[in-house]
Amino acid sequence: MSRPSSPEGLATSSCPTADQVSAGNTVWVDIRALLPNTKEDLKLDFSEKVEESVISLLQQARDLLYGAESLCSGSARETCLQVSEIIIDYSWEKLNIGTWRDVEKDWRRVYSYGCLFKALCMCSEQGTIADIIRVCDMGLLMGASILDNILVRIINVLQKHLTYGKRCAEEDAKESQRKKIRNDHTTVPSIKSEAVIPRLHCPSLEHFRENYMIPQKPVILEGIVDHWPCMKKWSLDYLRQIAGCRTVPVEVGSRYTDEEWSQTLMMVNDFIDQYIVNKNSIGYLAQHQLFDQVIGRKYIHLYSPQESENLYPHETQFLHNTSQVDVEDPNLVKFPKFERAAFQACILTPGQVLFIPVKYWHYVRSLDVSFSVSFWWL
Repeated sequence: MSRPSSPEGLATSSCPTADQVSAGNTVWVDIRALLPNTKEDLKLDFSEKVEESVISLLQQARDLLYGAESLCSGSARETCLQVSEIIIDYSWEKLNIGTWRDVEKDWRRVYSYGCLFKALCMCSEQGTIADIIRVCDMGLLMGASILDNILVRIINVLQKHLTYGKRCAEEDAKESQRKKIRNDHTTVPSIKSEAVIPRLHCPSLEHFRENYMIPQKPVILEGIVDHWPCMKKWSLDYLRQIAGCRTVPVEVGSRYTDEEWSQTLMMVNDFIDQYIVNKNSIGYLAQHQLFDQVIGRKYIHLYSPQESENLYPHETQFLHNTSQVDVEDPNLVKFPKFERAAFQACILTPGQVLFIPVKYWHYVRSLDVSFSVSFWWL
């Protein structure tokens, strides 16, 4: 697995304006205040599993940070940046050898320290806030908590100083056209009355538990999330504004079973621009789920666990909870029993919450650009 490219090489045209950070300005002063007062207070305690040469590099970066010239000196800053990159590259290899659960926590901490030192070097020069946030996010995603979660606290400071400029009119026009094309080609399926999922307005917890959760019956709950701020605030522009330059893990592809399906780390802005897709495979979870629709509409099929045989699950352990059937265009020659699979369906609209019982198979297709929030519990 290769390490994501350095932020210096990323395009930031769709990010908030790339504010500059320089030594002596308010941002650097605020971030410097988060660090321990002395280098002795910035302890680098690691087990013997971390080589002495790596600990020496960490100490070198720390000493440059707290040295007499500090990072105001161009040469000290450049050396610290080079050392930080070496620490990041070496620890990245350690993070990607074998399975994630077997990675030593100390190596994750080493990676976080490398990201911290690099971010501080970038803060002390003319780095952009968006790029520094990306470095800190990589430390949060792939590393481990250090110095009382200092990477989170640095990001909080940076975001307070980040100004949000409007994207150019050409970009806005392109996005509006993409939405129009997507929605114009969307057909709204008809649902037979006997297959409609029942609706319930603001039930008591006792009524919901006794009549739906315990007997494991799907139901659409209405009126229970109307008070959520996101019901009025969320939009693509809003998400760009609050999180556009944050790096997040993303599943790319329309179905888990597609060969091109993958997982990656990318900025929210890039995901919105490139990968607003419909995940329309059918599968189940080993947990109860509340599927809350916030923006747009989704077309949903639910199949009870008793229909599993008719849904032709994959035989591999990894995909045993995923069907081989294309629900809206099934190959009935290959999957003849699917034709008799009973299901319930709905078109979920903003403000509605669908209760999906444990192990219920569910198929979801977006009818518009849409956002949902899911809660799972056992």
